[in-house]
Amino acid sequence: MAIGEWKAFLIPYEQAVEELKVKFRSIRKEYRRKNEYSPIEFVTGRVKEISSILEKANKFNIPLDRIDNEIEDIAGIRVMCQFVDDIEKVVEIIRGRKDMQILYEKDYITNVKESGYRSYHVVIKYPVNMADGEKDILAEFQIRTLAMNFWATIEHSLNYKYKHEIPDNIKLKLKSAGDAAFQLDEQMLEIKDEIKDAQKLFEVKSSLVSDIMNNILTLSSMGKFSEAKRYQNQLNKLIEEGEVFELANLLRNTEKVLEMYK
Repeated sequence: MAIGEWKAFLIPYEQAVEELKVKFRSIRKEYRRKNEYSPIEFVTGRVKEISSILEKANKFNIPLDRIDNEIEDIAGIRVMCQFVDDIEKVVEIIRGRKDMQILYEKDYITNVKESGYRSYHVVIKYPVNMADGEKDILAEFQIRTLAMNFWATIEHSLNYKYKHEIPDNIKLKLKSAGDAAFQLDEQMLEIKDEIKDAQKLFEVKSSLVSDIMNNILTLSSMGKFSEAKRYQNQLNKLIEEGEVFELANLLRNTEKVLEMYK
């Protein structure tokens, strides 16, 4: 294919990646709006480079006219999770969707690759609405923890450097690092509730501080500089070690003063 043909061929994959990123980022926002914990930490996506597509086609003897049917990861979506048990929740979200069809799943967390690679893959068929009608394309979700992603990124770089012939001594260290990363994931899972409580507390405090600051700025804009300075000093004392109820009281006090001046 000429470069122009490749560009046209990749358009639906590019559209699919953008749509899927938006959809799964929206799921995360929906959880946050409801003040619920989101199993999705963040979402990225990419369309495979032409050189990588050709390399894979050559490796597996895939004819160019069969690429769209046989290479399943031209469109790739990566969903990152904080905890190992979040991965299954994300998989359930994908299974429950009506806008895509799951073709198969590959569990490299239960069935760890020999290299130490861990991730959960879901290959889907996804309809893209193009100018000349609907086109079904294949796409792959990779769902993993932040620790798994860090390890996979390092392995990818080493494979690129050594042309997939990583020396044995580095392979051993890489495998050991993968096992250590998974042990970290499992240890974090044991204190998941504590971590979630701490994150929730941080979010509540951040929201209160933001609201108080907005009220202080409003007081300043009204020319009430002495009140604004007094509340700013109180806020400064509470930001580091203040309790939520103290910040909530300060917020109510600033609201009362604003009501009085309106």
